[in-house]
Amino acid sequence: MANEMKSKQNPGSAGKRPMIEAAGLSKFYGPFAAARNISFTVNEGELVAFLGPNGAGKSTTMKMLTGYLAPSEGVAKIAGHDMFSDRIAGSRHLGYLPENGPLYPDMTPYSLLSFFADARAMDADYKRERIRKVIELCDLSTVMHKAISKLSKGFRQRVGMAQALLHEPDVLILDEPTAGLDPNQIREVRRTMKKLSESKTILLSTHILQEVEAMANRVVMIAEGRKVFDGTVAELKSVRGDLTEGFHELTGASGQ
Repeated sequence: MANEMKSKQNPGSAGKRPMIEAAGLSKFYGPFAAARNISFTVNEGELVAFLGPNGAGKSTTMKMLTGYLAPSEGVAKIAGHDMFSDRIAGSRHLGYLPENGPLYPDMTPYSLLSFFADARAMDADYKRERIRKVIELCDLSTVMHKAISKLSKGFRQRVGMAQALLHEPDVLILDEPTAGLDPNQIREVRRTMKKLSESKTILLSTHILQEVEAMANRVVMIAEGRKVFDGTVAELKSVRGDLTEGFHELTGASGQ
């Protein structure tokens, strides 16, 4: 395994508010470390790709950042709120789309969004406006009254995204949002991501390197539960002169 590369401050983020903070995050299951001492910060307005091979610990780390999973060690913060001791306040700033996010298949996109709006105690006017807005943003108008079970995976991903955006969060944490999609669906998700990045702070987990070049301005990479890189896409390319080769070098996969 290559030695961990030193984290570098993104020059475009100087003076901006930290919105996602991982400080020494570790998760142990007996002797097995799913994540070990992971630290990084995503500042306001950044779109950061969270890279790593399958099984590297990406989903575990994201679950700790969102408060879904308690860390064995370390602190996770969203918009300055500790997600262990102050999770409700942090969650107000957070939209989370887990990989294969759970949806209610017998509901329609409209009824699902209405259900979550009620769960968040939105008043009638705000609820109506927010549902209208996320339908437009995620391009769901043609399927709003169709059962979710009948939708393509691309549309289901958009429904999950709409639910994550419903309460106008400052921060989005997205776990493999394009996994299993066809090229046309991936293009649509990328278009949505670029639009969202104009007003949101985004941490995007992926193992698809094309996603990094298409969307991210910074990369955090982990392998075997440890952070091995934090820098720009250009810096990752410079490791071996190519994005794919840089990935292999840093994840210890170059000889496989």
